[in-house]
Amino acid sequence: MKLARIVVTFVLLLAFAAGLGFYALGRGWFGNPEGAGEVTAVAVPLAVVQSREIANIAAARGRGVSNPKQILFGDLHVHTTYSFDAFLISLPMLGGEGTHPPADACDFARYCSALDFWSINDHAEALTPADWQATVDTIRKCNAVAGDPANPDIVAYLGWEWTQVGMTPEDHYGHKNVVLRDLEDGKIPTRPIAARGFASRAMRDNGPDTGQLAWLSLGGRDQRYQDFARYAHERFAVADCPDGVPVQDLPASCREYTETPGQLFAKLNEWGHESIVIPHGTTWGFYTPAGSTWDKQLTQAEHDPKRQTLVEVFSGHGNSEEYRPFRAVDSDADGAATCPEPTNDYLPSCWKAGEIIRARCLASGNAEDACEQRAVEARQNYVAASNQGHLTVPGATVYDWLDSGQCRDCFLPAFNYRPGGSAQYMMALRNFEPGAAEAGVDRFRFGFMASSDNHKARPGTGYKEYARRQMTEATGAIDATWRKRLIGEEEKPSDRSQRVDRDNPGGNALRLVETERQASFFMTGGLIAVHSAGRDRNAIWDAMQRREVYGTSGDRILLWFELLNATGTPAESTALPMGSEVEIGHTPQFQVRAVGALEQDPGCPEHAVSALAPDRLEKLCRGECYNPTERRKMIDRIEVIRIRPQSRPDEPIDELVQDPWRVFPCRPDTAGCTVSFYDPEFVGQGRDVVYYARAIQQPSYTVNAGNLRCKYDKHGNCEKIDPCHGDYRTGMNDDCARLSEERAWSSPIFVDFASN
Repeated sequence: MKLARIVVTFVLLLAFAAGLGFYALGRGWFGNPEGAGEVTAVAVPLAVVQSREIANIAAARGRGVSNPKQILFGDLHVHTTYSFDAFLISLPMLGGEGTHPPADACDFARYCSALDFWSINDHAEALTPADWQATVDTIRKCNAVAGDPANPDIVAYLGWEWTQVGMTPEDHYGHKNVVLRDLEDGKIPTRPIAARGFASRAMRDNGPDTGQLAWLSLGGRDQRYQDFARYAHERFAVADCPDGVPVQDLPASCREYTETPGQLFAKLNEWGHESIVIPHGTTWGFYTPAGSTWDKQLTQAEHDPKRQTLVEVFSGHGNSEEYRPFRAVDSDADGAATCPEPTNDYLPSCWKAGEIIRARCLASGNAEDACEQRAVEARQNYVAASNQGHLTVPGATVYDWLDSGQCRDCFLPAFNYRPGGSAQYMMALRNFEPGAAEAGVDRFRFGFMASSDNHKARPGTGYKEYARRQMTEATGAIDATWRKRLIGEEEKPSDRSQRVDRDNPGGNALRLVETERQASFFMTGGLIAVHSAGRDRNAIWDAMQRREVYGTSGDRILLWFELLNATGTPAESTALPMGSEVEIGHTPQFQVRAVGALEQDPGCPEHAVSALAPDRLEKLCRGECYNPTERRKMIDRIEVIRIRPQSRPDEPIDELVQDPWRVFPCRPDTAGCTVSFYDPEFVGQGRDVVYYARAIQQPSYTVNAGNLRCKYDKHGNCEKIDPCHGDYRTGMNDDCARLSEERAWSSPIFVDFASN
């Protein structure tokens, strides 16, 4: 009996120890904190920085620009593994590379992509007070290395992302980056401001599952999973700030939330610090509910024209510039959501859901009228489920959906394109409410910029088209076993649609959104360019405030766009640059000048090789850096877009966007291209007009440019796809490169009609 008691006691102790160990794994007791890293304390040599400026000024003067400002390139949309989604894709099960801290972003921007400026924009919803302080300290260190503050090698801005997601078009506002001008104590908020919405509620209400995290650590057998368990519990340990308390009086240890853009602007105004708010991903249907438009944000309550001055038209998540008249959902006479029929250039995913069910139904031997009724039901189930519509067709694969939901004729479009959030749609809107014009919210007067939205601490990844798995967000399971663990068992195909509650869809979190299909739509990302009077922080900021900025799809194209006759009197007229507003009553005349980006040599320049240790250079840059030659790519053509903002509340947007309005072919010339034009209809039409220009380079190979790589029939319908998977099904070294036309988008010039 004594031996038996000893055995039982021993077994109980083992069970207790195992249970405690399991609990400890799930709580992250053995995990390492996600640190900020160490900034490499070596500036880029002044001669290298000057050589870039000299090359750009020489190109400008070659185009006839008499007193050119500096054109500087940056990235104002960068995440590190302080962001929850960035940490997730850093895990080994998704082929991740491990931690990507803020210091990596500084070193990458300085040595790999050779930017002139950048900002950090981790999701505020996942930042702890310790993360925020470490971010502030790292950005300060990045700038401290930069040399003379009046002429630094690089400028790093502090910021965060306000990541709002609504479940319906009515409560969805989308994502916005907040970028701060200053870094000193007393000139920055004590904490970033997060967004309430579906995503933040799901994180806050569900919390980390200790058991799942423990099993992940055991199954993964890698320290990074234990780090993730610690990371997850640290996020959820932060308490919400109390409501109704002035921002200055809130404790530093809480997380501050707002529900709407208007509340965000109000809190920024309470702080009183200089900031710019930049909407992004505005057409990205991965999280934007079908039917969403920007109308509800053009109000005094939800728009601040002094802070929200720029919009991101291109990023690593694709293009958000172009308006198209198609809709993912429609509405009937009573306002209920319905599924629109397909057109020659767009196949709604809800309609495709019906076609998949119809085909299965007929294959099961059912009558045609019964199958038609099932197709109708499937379409409506898809519409009702919103962004979870793909779950209404059991067993449907990436291949079944073909290219439904995608913009077929857009340049590198965002996934599941939402045209009501496009920059062109925004430019055509007008708010006719009393007092809107006086408050500056009668129209959106955004400057156009681009950035990367990179989640691997790699600002400005578009300098070379390579390393798709490292330089884009394309990611996925490393093998079939991990895919099954992450996605779950494949559903059996059914010839009937199923209903899904969009508010409580249930099931595996990674199946709630189309994570697999969107992998074909990740790009290396874009850049913002500024026409700046200098390289310092304030000069760059002033250029952004003037909207004297433009965006590129990644290549460092040089672009100028000017209104030549603002006064109408040649002897007195001064050219106005992109981003300007003017009121005139005569025919406007414009000029566009563009010079192609410098071609790149392989490898990295000597200053990068000497600054970084070989293993760090390889980890950060993956063997390739911005390494320009003296040869330039050629501009193929310049396109001008004309948009006439609404003149009455019911004026259809479809009639107001003219893209392209003018097309000017450029002769092959590495020195660039210059075109001049005027609008002979401006005076006669007597209405306000928005003009902007696109400079388009000759085709070159671009990562993921083929998107789903459709095979089209003679009628232009996609009949088969060859998706570029983010997981093991597409080779880890396959960049899925296809020819595309790199481009630059100028900020608009807003020309209002003066009747007198």
